[in-house]
Amino acid sequence: MSIHIRRGLIYLFPQNSSFLCKSRVFLSTSRGKQPPSTPTVSECLMQKYNIHPKAASRFASALTSLKNPKKSSLILSFLKESGFSASQMEKMLKSWPELLSVDLEKVVKPKIKIFQEFGFSANDIVDIISKEPSVLHSSANNRFIPSLTVLRGLLGSRAEVAKFLKISGWYLKSDLDSSLVPNIKLLHSCGIPMEKINWLMRYFPRFILQNPKTMKKLVEKADRLGANRSSKMFIHAVLIVSSLSNETLELKKKTFRDLGFSEDDILRVFRTQPQLFATSEEKIKKVKEVVLATGKYDLSCIVNNPTAVTRSIEKRYKPRFQVLEILEGKNLITNWPGFPTLFKMTDKNFFEKFVRPYSDEVGEVYMAKCGLSGKRRV
Repeated sequence: MSIHIRRGLIYLFPQNSSFLCKSRVFLSTSRGKQPPSTPTVSECLMQKYNIHPKAASRFASALTSLKNPKKSSLILSFLKESGFSASQMEKMLKSWPELLSVDLEKVVKPKIKIFQEFGFSANDIVDIISKEPSVLHSSANNRFIPSLTVLRGLLGSRAEVAKFLKISGWYLKSDLDSSLVPNIKLLHSCGIPMEKINWLMRYFPRFILQNPKTMKKLVEKADRLGANRSSKMFIHAVLIVSSLSNETLELKKKTFRDLGFSEDDILRVFRTQPQLFATSEEKIKKVKEVVLATGKYDLSCIVNNPTAVTRSIEKRYKPRFQVLEILEGKNLITNWPGFPTLFKMTDKNFFEKFVRPYSDEVGEVYMAKCGLSGKRRV
């Protein structure tokens, strides 16, 4: 077993003559002599590839169990020569340890060459692969090349494709022709411009790769709920229905009804501000309780200003309500601002109008409520 491990180390450290000498001495030394110490696998990883000690220890067992340690050594050496840093190789091995057992000539080098032929810089290639190393195992003809071709056609330039793949490199493992392309055609037919579709790819990359049949059902569901295809909010409506089950959607609608929203009001909200359906039922109920507890505003205030349910209770409503209560109690103000003004007003404007002029009375209270530790929130 020890001879097998040393052979593996020779492959990992082929040019380390001192190590080879130590190995020979060990094999020829009489039993009576204490053999010189030899580097462990983890020591070789640290010395030759600058792998962090903890990471080297984790990968050592994998290396010693490989049938062909030379293959692993060649892969690591090639990556190092190609510009991959020690920390990048660590991350790659951590996320995809199978990298040590792939074929350098048949798997790794061909993918690097494809990237180069598409015009990617050495730095781009390193960044993309280090963040998603398993793309190296994708089929060159069935996944890699077709995906790069599709992305270049959609995003317009090599620079934009590189920027995208540094975040979503796993796209190179997907069949874009049977998922992304038909989904884009469907969304584009709904009036969604390519600019917005590119935005979807960047910020919701998995959403746009789902089964085209599922995407069609989501579009139809958004239609049934009253979303307008000609509106720029239509894509947000589709995103929302994709994230909510039918049961959850009904709970949202019930919560809005409890606030006093009519069916038409609910449809209007979904049509014009679908993101509000992403607000939890608990948050909506708490906003209702806090607003009504003031005795100054009623449910119609929320119904007429539905985005009010998205504002922070602890950082917006409670600090402002307490300040206004104190000012009113000391006869420093006679009327509270209208509800739309109150919840839409920036922190800076609220501070300048209701806190700074009465800093002795409410300054500390406002700061404490906002958690500002003496610093004005703007």
